[in-house]
Amino acid sequence: MKKMKKQYAVLCLLLLGCLQLTQAQFTLDGEFRPRTEYRHGFGNIIADSTDAGFGVSTRIRLNAGYDIGAYKFYLSLQDVMVWGENRQILPYDQNNSFAVFQAWAEITLGEGFSTKLGRQVISYDDQRIFGGLNWAQQGRNHDAALIRYKKEKFMLDLGLAFNQDYSHPTGFVNSGTTYNTTGFFSYKTMQYLYLKKAWENFSGSLLFLNNGFQEEDGVSNLQTMGTHLNYKTGRLGMAANAFIQTGKRQGEIDVEGAYLLSLDVSYKASEKIALGGGLEIISGNDADAGKTGAFFPLYGTNHKFNGFMDYFYVGNHANSIGLFDVHLSTNITLNETSNLLVKALNFSGEQELSSGKKSLGTEVDVVYKKKFKNYSLALGYSQMFATDGMYELKGITEEAAADPQNWAWVMLVVKPKFLN
Repeated sequence: MKKMKKQYAVLCLLLLGCLQLTQAQFTLDGEFRPRTEYRHGFGNIIADSTDAGFGVSTRIRLNAGYDIGAYKFYLSLQDVMVWGENRQILPYDQNNSFAVFQAWAEITLGEGFSTKLGRQVISYDDQRIFGGLNWAQQGRNHDAALIRYKKEKFMLDLGLAFNQDYSHPTGFVNSGTTYNTTGFFSYKTMQYLYLKKAWENFSGSLLFLNNGFQEEDGVSNLQTMGTHLNYKTGRLGMAANAFIQTGKRQGEIDVEGAYLLSLDVSYKASEKIALGGGLEIISGNDADAGKTGAFFPLYGTNHKFNGFMDYFYVGNHANSIGLFDVHLSTNITLNETSNLLVKALNFSGEQELSSGKKSLGTEVDVVYKKKFKNYSLALGYSQMFATDGMYELKGITEEAAADPQNWAWVMLVVKPKFLN
C-alpha cells in the first residue's frame, strides 16, 4: 500500500511537471564552431624571420531557455578548446576555459517594465560601444542588473553593475571592496542609460555610460555619451554614430576631447548586389602626460569595424594616434544559400606620427558564406598593404617585415536544436 502511494505521488509530480512544461516554453539548443586560422600578419605586422601561426580552435555551447510568461530564464554553458592544447589523458582542462557564458532571469513587472538580472550579453544598435563580440570564440558578457521599459516603438534600459572578486587580501564581503581584476577596460562599477525610439523609416538612440575603474586610492570614472542614428528608405540606407568621452580612464588618466564619428551608406543596386561605403574618425592622443584625447570604443564588437585583421582597437591602439578609416564594400548574393563579401579599407592616423606621416595602409577583406541544411560554412581571406606609417606605428622596418601580410580562415557552424 505504501509502495502504491509512493508511485502515485511520483506520478502526480510528473504530471504536474508536464503540465507546467505545456504552459511554458522550454528550449534546448547548442553550437559547435571549429575555426582554422592561418596567421601571417593578423593583429600586427609579422617579421620576415617569423613563421606564420596556424591552429584550430573550437567553441562549444549548450543553451537552455525557459519562458513561463511571468519570467524568462536562460543558461549558456561554454568551452573554448584549441586542438592539442591538452596532453593525452590529462585529467583536467589545461586552459581552464569552461565557463558559464550566460545565466540570467528576466522578470515581468507589468505595464511594459521588466528587470533582467545576471550574466548576460549587452548589445545595442550596430554594437559600436556595447556588443556581444560573437566573432571571438569566448564572446563578451557582463554581470549586471537591468531595469527595462518597452512600449510600442520606444525602449529604455537602465543598467547597473558592481564587480567584485574573491582575491581581496582582507576577504570578500566582510571588509573592503577593492577589485583586483584588471586589463581590457575591466570595470569595477558601471551605470548606463540607453533610450531608443523608432519611426517608419528612422530610428535614433541615446547612450549615457559611466565606468568606474579600480585605482590604488579609489575609482576613476570614465563617461561615454552619444547617439546612433539609422535611416532607411527603399534601396538606400544610412547609419551614423557620434560619441564623446570624458572623465578618467584606467591609470587615472584625464580624458579630454575624445570623440568618435562615423557615417555609413548602403545601397541595394539589385536583388543580388548590395553596395556600401563610409568613413569613421576616432580621435587620438594629442594631450600632455597624464592626459589623453584618445577615444576607445570600450565593449563593442570591434572586430566588426576597422578591418577584420584587427590592427586597431582589439586589445591594441588604446592610446595612440587615433584613426581615419574610409571603406567601400560589395555584398553579392550568389544564390539562395551563399554570398560573397568584398571590402576595402584605407587607414590613416587621426594625427601625425612623430615622422610626420599619417598614411597607414589599405586592407582588403574577402568573406564567402555558404548555408547547408542545418549547418553553415564560412571562409575568409584578408591582406594588409601597409605603408611607411604602419611600419612606424607597429615598430618594425619595411625591410624586416614579411611580404605579404595576410590572414586566412575557415569556420564551420553547427547549431543543433534539441528541443524547441
